[in-house]
Amino acid sequence: MSDGTKSNGFDAGALLGRLQAALRSGDVLLAMGVIIILTVLIFPMPGWLLDISLALSITLSVLILMTSLFIEKPLDFSAFPTVLLIATMLRLALNLASTRLILEFGHEGTHAAGDVIAAFGDLIMGGNFLIGIIVFAILVIVNFVVITKGSGRIAEVAARFTLDAMPGKQMAIDADLSAGLLTEDEARKRRSELEQESTFFGAMDGAAKFVRGDAIAGLLITAINLIGGIIIGTMQEGMSAGDAMRTYSTLTVGDGLVSQFPALIVSTAAGLMVTKGGTRGTADKAFFGQLGGSARAMGMASALAFVLALLPGMPAPPFLILAAGAGYAAYRIERKQTGDAEAATARTEAEQRRAVPAEEPISAALAIDSIRLELGYGLIPLINDATGTRITDQIKALRRQIAAEMGFVMPSVRILDNVSLPPNTYVLRLKEMEAGKGDIRPHMLLAMDPRGDAVSLPGEPTVEPTFGLAATWIDPSLREEAQFRGLTVVDPATVISTHLTEMVKDNMAELLSYAETQKLLDELPKPQQKLVADLIPSRFTLAGVQRVLQQLLSERISIRDLPTILEGIGEAVGYSQNVMIITEHVRSRLARQISFSNTGAGGYIPLLPLSPDWEQAFAEALIGPGEEKQLTLAPSRLQQFIQAVKQAFDRIGADGELPVLLTSPAIRPYVRSIIERFRPQTVVMSQNEIHPRARIRTLGQI
Repeated sequence: MSDGTKSNGFDAGALLGRLQAALRSGDVLLAMGVIIILTVLIFPMPGWLLDISLALSITLSVLILMTSLFIEKPLDFSAFPTVLLIATMLRLALNLASTRLILEFGHEGTHAAGDVIAAFGDLIMGGNFLIGIIVFAILVIVNFVVITKGSGRIAEVAARFTLDAMPGKQMAIDADLSAGLLTEDEARKRRSELEQESTFFGAMDGAAKFVRGDAIAGLLITAINLIGGIIIGTMQEGMSAGDAMRTYSTLTVGDGLVSQFPALIVSTAAGLMVTKGGTRGTADKAFFGQLGGSARAMGMASALAFVLALLPGMPAPPFLILAAGAGYAAYRIERKQTGDAEAATARTEAEQRRAVPAEEPISAALAIDSIRLELGYGLIPLINDATGTRITDQIKALRRQIAAEMGFVMPSVRILDNVSLPPNTYVLRLKEMEAGKGDIRPHMLLAMDPRGDAVSLPGEPTVEPTFGLAATWIDPSLREEAQFRGLTVVDPATVISTHLTEMVKDNMAELLSYAETQKLLDELPKPQQKLVADLIPSRFTLAGVQRVLQQLLSERISIRDLPTILEGIGEAVGYSQNVMIITEHVRSRLARQISFSNTGAGGYIPLLPLSPDWEQAFAEALIGPGEEKQLTLAPSRLQQFIQAVKQAFDRIGADGELPVLLTSPAIRPYVRSIIERFRPQTVVMSQNEIHPRARIRTLGQI
């Protein structure tokens, strides 16, 4: 054996280490404590160990009471029901252990069940077992009838009221969140506190039954100990009736007092916990701050004590002392309240004298809202509508949707009411400029035919504000019939959010500021920060990265794959600093993404390529040195090109296809600059942006 701690594969050192680690773990210690409590219910306990355990029970009960006094609010001691259960189990186990010792060794004297029980019995009884029994009975009555019953009723009512109030409190949190008074984290925290509060008071309602059952069990155990002890002492141990009565009554009353004293303390703690439901702060603040906070009430108490002192036969000194003390306290409280009021008035006057009319800083007039939604007064219910779809909820969902689809964090939308607008009109503003407008009916539904035909249902004909489609405002009762006819039916809030969505997607490039670009780079995962550090600012500027991202967003290309975009920029800056050339290289790196986003329902990319003649015409029209090329196509040729594109797209569109215009890489940005002026939604791709695994179908040629 090479190691003294190892023999036949047994490692004593490792076992000791695991044991020490387990003992340092709180959950293991708690589990061991519960197991020990359950063991006491089965196996006998020696007297010296019972003394230690009873001292532990009393100390634990005092600790529970002090914790209940010093907590700010009941949820700070949310583990109270669990602690109460464990403390009750401990007392009942010790009751059983003491009962076993009393009945088995009670004939040997009052110290048969340990010194603690004997001391309590001798102290309370004072040599007269009848006095001890009466004192014990009164203690049980106080605990069971007064404290336990009252705290149990309060816990029951508090649990019922808390559960009944939960829906209203939940709606209040949702309303504050929608109004912008709370952040999502604050709302989540308040919902968690609300859930904990309902769970706590529900558990306290059940925990009150532990206290009541403990009191009943203590009374029954005491009766069993007294009657059983007298029978065993007289019939089995040969004691006289008087000696048996005196010995077993001392042991029984001592045991009952040792168990009921901690029970009374814990019951008081439970009462404090449930009665603090409506107050905040420690118990001393609630007690002295509210009970002793009124000079008038204290003065009335002083006057009453003085009158009682003057009654015939009434001992005057105690009442006179109390009257003097209460009168002095009333005087001090009145002086303090008057002084506080005068000091507050003086501070207010001094602040008013020192205060200079605050002039709004000039910078406040320069602030511009990136996105603003202005509503006529008839559309205000769309913000706080508790029964339907609220526009604030849809805007939150829209921000998440755009972030997930485009990798672009949409700025916050400021919602204002504008009394100068017609009641049912809304206006969308982009950097203070009007970008969209619509007229809606807040209590109706908008029905549209996907084929573009007129809606045959009765209602108010209108034009859908986002895409300009023919539509009709219908009564909500016609929703099912409209859906049965295959019509698209949306509510007013959805009309506004759809218009806002298209407006944002059309202007994402303009909304992506320098600061937002820096924020996107800062929020990249830590492994990607090395790429950013290598690229910016030594090889390329942050403003250049912003311009590349803006050009991608202007053609509705997602920038969510920011690491790939930065890798493409890093490759391109090795041979060019031109933003347009860098962007084209980045697009080729995003070929898989671009090809996937333009794949139609048939699983292929519908392509409409330029003819070789037009390719050559555009290539010959590029003039300029090096990378500074410009397109100089003759106006007549430009009109011919526009007409050819319109005719080709109209012809293919009649067959239900939405083609992608395909060009060579060299001329793609120039062709796009022309196309976006009359067909901004048309996608223009180069051959380098078609992924090798993408399926394509050529639908014609321009």
